[in-house]
Amino acid sequence: MQMTQIWENDRVLAVTPVLAGPCVVTQVKTKAIDKYSALQLSFGGRKEKNIKKPQLGHFKKAGVAPMHVREFRTENDLEVKAGDKISTATFAVGDVVAVTGTSKGRGFQGVVKRHGFQGGRKSHGNKDQLRMPGSVGPKGPAHIFKGMRMGGRMGNERVTVTNLTIVAIDEEKNILYIKGALPGANDGLLLIKGQGDLVVDSSAKVENTDTEEALGDLNNEENSQDKSVNTEAAQESEIKVEEVPAEAAAEAEAAVNNENKEEAQAA
Repeated sequence: MQMTQIWENDRVLAVTPVLAGPCVVTQVKTKAIDKYSALQLSFGGRKEKNIKKPQLGHFKKAGVAPMHVREFRTENDLEVKAGDKISTATFAVGDVVAVTGTSKGRGFQGVVKRHGFQGGRKSHGNKDQLRMPGSVGPKGPAHIFKGMRMGGRMGNERVTVTNLTIVAIDEEKNILYIKGALPGANDGLLLIKGQGDLVVDSSAKVENTDTEEALGDLNNEENSQDKSVNTEAAQESEIKVEEVPAEAAAEAEAAVNNENKEEAQAA
């Protein structure tokens, strides 16, 4: 996002708003298994068809299809599970953080812009020499030493800015307002690291399990009610069949036939 301003009492602070979550934990690495402690966090989302099958199977354990995945080292093993969410609630106003990003790529640049050289004098007879690097090495070795500051590709590098302060937090929108400028272009990926305890939100998972249990109980109750209704209906639909003697059945058939003949003659 673009930089903006925030008033703090009677002074204006230049801040950069950063969308910092929610980040879902996709893997937890421990010293016992992986020889070091770390958390693998995911951010954003994309279509499953654009994710390779091995990665898709790995992400399905946490129930996400992320756009970005990064690993953060921790000092000790944390009681975190795959699927837990980390939001801006883990930060507080006044925290000092370090932000890592990829700087803007500026292509091939000269020494004035790349290294801040002063350039040549703007006097008479100094044509086309204003932004030249000047001498690049002594005549004796007859070669350029490694690390000489010259023109070349500028930017598009991993940059870390330290001692940045969080001025304000919007927990509803998961936005951190960090004082000062941050590396990278708009909509770039940033890694924010700070000191303190990590706050993990696992309430969503608990709610899901609760709802699943509640739905399971309701289904069991409905099934038991259906079974009781079916048994009652079956009991009501039971018909008692009594054996009829053969003589009585023959007399009944004869009486019915006589009635039918009488109705036919009358017609």
